[in-house]
Amino acid sequence: MTRVAVIGLGAMGGRIARRLIDAGHDIVVWNRDATKAAPLVGPGATPARSPCEAARGAAAVITMVSDPAALRDVTEGPAGVAAGADASTTIIQMATVGPASLTRLASVLPPGAGLLDAPVLGSLSEVESGSLRIFVGGPAELMERWRPLLSALGTPLHVGPLGAGTAAKLMANSTLLGVLCVLGEALALGEGLGLPRDKAFDVLAATPLSAQAERRRRSIESGQYPARFSMSLARKDAELILEAAATTGLDLRLAAAARTWFAEADGEGTDPDYSAVLARILERRPGRSRT
Repeated sequence: MTRVAVIGLGAMGGRIARRLIDAGHDIVVWNRDATKAAPLVGPGATPARSPCEAARGAAAVITMVSDPAALRDVTEGPAGVAAGADASTTIIQMATVGPASLTRLASVLPPGAGLLDAPVLGSLSEVESGSLRIFVGGPAELMERWRPLLSALGTPLHVGPLGAGTAAKLMANSTLLGVLCVLGEALALGEGLGLPRDKAFDVLAATPLSAQAERRRRSIESGQYPARFSMSLARKDAELILEAAATTGLDLRLAAAARTWFAEADGEGTDPDYSAVLARILERRPGRSRT
């Protein structure tokens, strides 16, 4: 039985911990809001008083937090993961952050500690079913050591050295955010030119957007966008993509345009599912009043 600490018990982190408990691992958990650890104690998790305490004695420490600032908060300082880790510890960083955050994390870990960046593609249903796609960056032998653990959560894909997992996740998310905005603008264009919505979907069925149009049609027509991935996190990811592009001198004009849509949709005072950006795009059509 492997002792694993899970740091961050939000929508994804809590489900990751539960999957690993069910797989038979000895799980230690910590979250800033301790009430989120309580549902995991009954099934077998041990609560820790700090990330440092959770990391002490754990063979692996999984971090799944919301953003770069949260990652710094849980890994640095006397109560952080780095303070509780040693040369026998492997940190598996699964949150979506940028390259700079990963470099900073590597710099604060004790000598000899292992580090994998392993962000995931998928959301609530995928983590519950163990069908996440996991992009892993780091030494191949370290990845193979932890393949059985990661395989309890989904399909790990080794994409290169440390940092490659983060690069892969930002690249993947750039497609998710961009496709949603292209879909919304295509529908807005069709409606603006007088094409009925049902005919617009018929047209989209003959394009590369076919699968996304079909997947999103019910939400668009009902105005209901079931929560899987929050708008604020999508906006954060859009910012990370552009920050990474800026450091390498890349000109990502479509990503920049998508960021503006998510920034506007995130500024409405609520935090719906990220696919609700479609409603934001469609409501801006001339002649349609905003709600």
